[in-house]
Amino acid sequence: MTQILIVGSVAFDTLHLPTGTFPRVLGGSATYASLAASNFAPSAIVGVVGTDFPAAAVSTLQERGIDTSGLEVGDGLSFHWEGRYTDDLLHRTTLATDLNVLATFDPKIPDAQRELPFVMLGNIAPALQLSVLDQMKAPRFVVADTMNFWIDSARADLDAVLKRVDLLVINEEEAWQLSGERHVGKVARALLSMGPKGVVVKRGEYGAMLFHDGRIFSAPGYPLDLVVDPTGAGDAFAGGLVGHLARLGRVDHDGLRAAVIHGSSVASFCVQGVSIDRLASLDAGALQDRIAGFSELVRFPA
Repeated sequence: MTQILIVGSVAFDTLHLPTGTFPRVLGGSATYASLAASNFAPSAIVGVVGTDFPAAAVSTLQERGIDTSGLEVGDGLSFHWEGRYTDDLLHRTTLATDLNVLATFDPKIPDAQRELPFVMLGNIAPALQLSVLDQMKAPRFVVADTMNFWIDSARADLDAVLKRVDLLVINEEEAWQLSGERHVGKVARALLSMGPKGVVVKRGEYGAMLFHDGRIFSAPGYPLDLVVDPTGAGDAFAGGLVGHLARLGRVDHDGLRAAVIHGSSVASFCVQGVSIDRLASLDAGALQDRIAGFSELVRFPA
């Protein structure tokens, strides 16, 4: 039975990586998040694609148990993003952002999905995130992501979103921008004062920090020998996090701590392949081994 609604972009990405150029590979926040969540609980995706979107890509999602009935086909081309990464993969430059059908996207939640208990609002305009929340019927737990563009251009709508979500997932630079602070304690207090019950600050290869219920949890980044493509890692992290919460059935502090580790585990696989390649082939055994590896990283004698 489907438990998670994931709303966001479904896209083509053209990636210029140290290993080569990869034109029009599958991407988008909802794509990465739903594939990550599918490792833990059944999810449904709501987004829009163009008439150029191949049936094989939809089948890739469906094969992982993802409900695609909320995936609209608009009259035009699919959203496309093109970016170039530095040789160390730590920075990227956007070369093109073609909104195409995403420019007029108006998310319509299928009736059968309006009562789903877990909701992830991927990185789309805050006004659209609010529209999704208005269509849902008392979700149990809502996770939201955002980005610097919305912080600058749609702050009023973003403030309204933050008052209605349980957990904000945001990267470190965006946390600084949104809070107006730089020191971690002040950043957390400022963000929590905006409405969310908890905040997770993503710190890339250095891991993530959870602020919730007056407590702090710091998860390391998993040490990898090979990183191929960091695109979508943050979305995979958030999808894995909400997926674990849905499977666990608890949203207390300890559940959130475990969810951060599970999200980090999925994201650590995401970066080891181009586009969704590694996520689409991830099996339960490899994932459980990685989660156990995280446990070993932070184990110490009492």
